[in-house]
Amino acid sequence: MVKFAHIADVHLGGWRQQPLQELNFQSFRKAIDICIKDKLDFVLIAGDLFDSAYPPIDVLKETFAEFKRLKDARIPCFIVAGSHDYSVSGKTFLDVLEKTGFCKNVFNAEEKGDKILLNPVIHEGVAIYGYPGKKSGLEVEEIKNIKLNDTPGMFKIFILHTTLDKAKGSLPIDSVPADELPKADYYALGHLHIEFKYKNFLYPGPIFPNNFQELEDLKYGRFYIIDTELPPESALKKIELKIKETLPLTFNITNALSATEEIISELNKHDLNDKIILLRIKGEIENGKVSDIKFSQIEEFAKKKGAYFLLRNTHDLKIKEEEVEIEIKDDANIEEESIKIYSSQNPSEFNKLIPQLLNALSIEKQEDEKTESFNRRVIEEAKKILKF
Repeated sequence: MVKFAHIADVHLGGWRQQPLQELNFQSFRKAIDICIKDKLDFVLIAGDLFDSAYPPIDVLKETFAEFKRLKDARIPCFIVAGSHDYSVSGKTFLDVLEKTGFCKNVFNAEEKGDKILLNPVIHEGVAIYGYPGKKSGLEVEEIKNIKLNDTPGMFKIFILHTTLDKAKGSLPIDSVPADELPKADYYALGHLHIEFKYKNFLYPGPIFPNNFQELEDLKYGRFYIIDTELPPESALKKIELKIKETLPLTFNITNALSATEEIISELNKHDLNDKIILLRIKGEIENGKVSDIKFSQIEEFAKKKGAYFLLRNTHDLKIKEEEVEIEIKDDANIEEESIKIYSSQNPSEFNKLIPQLLNALSIEKQEDEKTESFNRRVIEEAKKILKF
């Protein structure tokens, strides 16, 4: 009988905002603290330890220090790559962690005809199998052809970073049929940032929320400790990693000119001290424009009130569009004709830059390019045109 931790979707280095990146790491450190304090037999990480296959050096240094603590406490760690820290070349920094003796990548496969045979890592009578997640869910079809090299009499753990059919809900994505997987005593899942249990399949949720919506929904990170000595109904123990409190606030804005005062007035009614403020701003602006909302002033107010960090989301904030009647004479070149008519009706020096800006905005995202890098590239091109 064993007692082990099931951790998934750590995404170290994932947050662009440094204060939230630090919280992500604090959550991971707290999880390691608990694993050491509880003297677990081992730790499982079901993919996406890092947010990319090649994380920054400062993220690596801090991560290695935490794994060293586990090793010094004589707690082995077994891991598979996730869709974020997986590399097509097969080489990632998980290999470096393994070579330093800090963890063991349990993915060990060989092809047997049209089947993929997985060999286990054996640890004190436990057989641990694993299969990595891949970009765009490419692992799904492969997993359907998996067989396990059997180990009679051993407790079998299968680590997977993928989408399970029972857990995907209405998401239009490929998934692995849970009931068709090779038999194991416990399935340690990662990839979906949800808490979900089906029979002996478990998604523990992320170590720390990975975006605005997750901070709203999950509030904090979590992982599970499994004790096989206990009866099934009490064998799973959820560990909540409450690092900071969140304060979600939603504003429906129609008047951008008065929005700053309205938001600050509402913030002043709350205790902001050491909290993550989640500012969701939506609506259709009828008076003013988005730039009339003084976000820097709002952030400064929150900071003075002791807030740890203010994160805003304006995805659903729109400008009310005025209907403009344009008669298009040249259907073959509708874009050029539209610009020409608009420019004649709205004379401005800026109109000369419109074609160049449209070209800049039509830049295509490169394969494997992160959204943040792509957005930065588009913005830089636009800045060159506007001479910012």
